[in-house]
Amino acid sequence: MVITKEQKQDITKNFGKDINDTGKVEVQIAILTQEILELTKHMKVNKKDNHSKLGLHKKVSQRKSLLKYLKSESQERYTTILDELNLRK
Repeated sequence: MVITKEQKQDITKNFGKDINDTGKVEVQIAILTQEILELTKHMKVNKKDNHSKLGLHKKVSQRKSLLKYLKSESQERYTTILDELNLRK
């Protein structure tokens, strides 16, 4: 249900400058997207797990806020991250 340290490092390498570049907006969005995918799998099996459902909603909301911020800063970076993560516009 939780993404591993190695998965986070891979995501950080792909979307940031190096492994320690976790503050970049694209890295945060990519990590949240991976966590959302994992929680979605969990929710399909455990439909009545309301605590996980709340966590899923919080992560989706946080990702939405970060995407909104990125769109206001740079339209090019926004469209790039949407394409790389296969997210809707």
